[in-house]
Amino acid sequence: MANVSSVALLYIKEDLIIPGDISFYDLIVTKARGKSGPLFSFDVHDDVRVGPVDHRVEKDESHPGKVVERRWYEKNKHIFPASRWEFFSPAKEYGKYSIHGGEKSS
Repeated sequence: MANVSSVALLYIKEDLIIPGDISFYDLIVTKARGKSGPLFSFDVHDDVRVGPVDHRVEKDESHPGKVVERRWYEKNKHIFPASRWEFFSPAKEYGKYSIHGGEKSS
């Protein structure tokens, strides 16, 4: 990757390809959401070792991003994991989740 220009690189976060014209600052300030919750979250985290874990409840933990060459993506976009990736659109709703800690007890 040392001889590759920045235009030939793609940044993937939460199975979303982040366009090069959107800055990280914009994503953080607008609290952009991905398929499994916020793309970036810098809040204080709860201790995940305490209490039951519910996979249906959104977690504010994020996964690290990936940087790949556009040429590699074009060649492998029909193979997992690239087959799951789609281009990020700020206008698109990627799903509804409840906020962690906001569960209602009955």
